[in-house]
Amino acid sequence: MGTINRETYKLGNGVEIPIIGLGVYRVEEGDQMKQVVLSAIEAGYRHIDTAAFYGNEKGVGEAIKASGLPREELFITTKVWNDDLGFEETLNAFNKSLWNLGLDYLDLYLIHWPIEGKYTESWRAFEKLYEEGKVKAIGVSNFHQQHLEEIFAMCRVKPMVNQLEYHPYLAQREMRAYCEAQDIQLEAWAPLNRGGVFKEPIIQELAGKYDKTPAQIILRWDVQNGVSTIPKSATPSRIVENIDIFDFKISDEDMKRIDALDRNQRIGKNPDNFSFDE
Repeated sequence: MGTINRETYKLGNGVEIPIIGLGVYRVEEGDQMKQVVLSAIEAGYRHIDTAAFYGNEKGVGEAIKASGLPREELFITTKVWNDDLGFEETLNAFNKSLWNLGLDYLDLYLIHWPIEGKYTESWRAFEKLYEEGKVKAIGVSNFHQQHLEEIFAMCRVKPMVNQLEYHPYLAQREMRAYCEAQDIQLEAWAPLNRGGVFKEPIIQELAGKYDKTPAQIILRWDVQNGVSTIPKSATPSRIVENIDIFDFKISDEDMKRIDALDRNQRIGKNPDNFSFDE
């Protein structure tokens, strides 16, 4: 078994979230899903990030069971999808996700997208689940400042995590600063830009300089920026590679060179202007 990575960030409520986790978007349900998660656990990952929309919660649950690890050793995240936003709808969706995963509680539950007019009712459901101890931490995904402010205006419990698209081409400086000021942990989805940044000359140069892969340079940049990260891979060797980022440090000067790659370029939808009807 790989070295278990114990590095964590502390959320606003004191819960510790692993700095790096495995994202399972587009990993097929069934045997592939089970093997991917078991490979990650073997490599030392303790955070698995899924979502109702991914359709693979059952496979994650089977892998958790097959791993034989005590439940408290793992940090499991899932998300409520757009069709299930609303108070009762969210409570029902949570119970379904929990059943699919075969768990008694979740470590982190997120609202997947800020669907206008619906997410505040879902947040009321999140607070209920949190206060009942069914989830250790609650948060959001793809929320910008105006969405968070709408939550702040009505909430009893503030979001603890905001999961955003985040990579060197979309460095989210303003949102990073805002979340930090609000004591909300920023978490990166698509941190590797689906490989789109690997051929950047600066990334290539730094990979050579630090004797690391382009992916490791980018993930280390996340971590040094205080961002938790959930790279997705179904390849066992890449899964191992992605977590092997804790034995080196990128210099401040080189961090700034990576920062300079920012071009506000997305591969996903913009939370300020998005539709799922396309």
